Amino acid sequence: MCTENYIEIKNENKATIKAWTKGVPFEDKARQQLNNIASMDIVHSHIAVMPDVHLGMGATIGSVIPSVKAVIPAAVGVDIGCGMLATKTSLKASQLPDNLSGIRHAFESAIPHGRTSGRGKTDRGAWHNIPEVVAKEWKKLELRFEAICHKHPAIRKSNHVNHLGTMGTGNHFLELCLDENDAVWIMLHSGSRGVGNRIGTYFIELAKKEMERHQIHLPDQDLAYLEEGSDYFNDYVEAVEWAQDFAAKNREIMMINAITALRKQIPVPFETADVAVNCHHNYISRETHFGKSCYVTRKGAVRAGKGELGIIPGNMGAKSFIVRGLGNPESFESCSHGAGRVMSRTQAKKVYSIKDQVAATEGVECRKDAAVIDEIPHAYKDIDKVMEAQKDLVEVVHTLKQVVCVKG
Repeated sequence: MCTENYIEIKNENKATIKAWTKGVPFEDKARQQLNNIASMDIVHSHIAVMPDVHLGMGATIGSVIPSVKAVIPAAVGVDIGCGMLATKTSLKASQLPDNLSGIRHAFESAIPHGRTSGRGKTDRGAWHNIPEVVAKEWKKLELRFEAICHKHPAIRKSNHVNHLGTMGTGNHFLELCLDENDAVWIMLHSGSRGVGNRIGTYFIELAKKEMERHQIHLPDQDLAYLEEGSDYFNDYVEAVEWAQDFAAKNREIMMINAITALRKQIPVPFETADVAVNCHHNYISRETHFGKSCYVTRKGAVRAGKGELGIIPGNMGAKSFIVRGLGNPESFESCSHGAGRVMSRTQAKKVYSIKDQVAATEGVECRKDAAVIDEIPHAYKDIDKVMEAQKDLVEVVHTLKQVVCVKG
């Protein structure tokens, strides 16, 4: 059955799926994964599917799952609190140098990114000497972290302070962008890094053991959940909320360092934070929808409450959008977190060449080598079609186009 704005998928004895996928690819494997989630008794009302939907580990990326008195750790995933931060500057495009390579290299020097084999302080994506701003902000997070580790010592064995203020790998990035009025923005994408991964992985395994202990059979073992009142539920929620705070602070420190790096490259003084947006798109939140208090898991989705600002990036060669939420209740006040992949990283590397990457990122100062082919724009859905599919979820406030892109 189709409604005006979304496709409604009804299955007997399962929660309804409402998908904002008109005009965009919706792979069968992702649909099956959503059907598995919809069959679970803990789901409240229905599942909302965003237009950037694609197959994920455990739960579908681009999904919004409301659950009652339970959470699914694998639905949140291991990149807890992953999200976006964008800041507008007073600079105009005409004030940027003709050659932007200096800005890219300054960004790359200011913010650890990527990863080398071997973890810990030997990793080029981690701090080797903790900067003062990182140490100061870590102090604000450390007490809560120690309380979590006291109950779960295995979490301590992770990159935490040495990853605070760093980018990571994959689709994480830092960009210099121009909006529709040629104003210069800085935009970045990262999450809770090594410590979030450790928290997520640890509690996913505990949830699976809980399902075995209670002999609860699931359509997919990665959908193992923790119930309110169980041994680990409160500990998980506490750890996730801490990781989300870590992720937000991680992005703030990256932005501080990016602004400092840009000031050193631009001869004219400029101001920042005329508009600044910091939003998660992998997280849980306690909310009330359709008359019931629930835990909303946004797995690759952004909260889009009435008037709330969010960020929807395209890809390393496409437009991105600063949006304002329309507060659509059917989507649990949510929107997409990006364009969404149409092919895996492995497939992209097989299909496309460096020549394709160079052509797809024409006009963008960025790496154009074999190591970033998995992030080629062709591996993503058409961002314009994604935005059209969710026009009842958000309105566009600013349209951004990158001129510099640093990938992890």
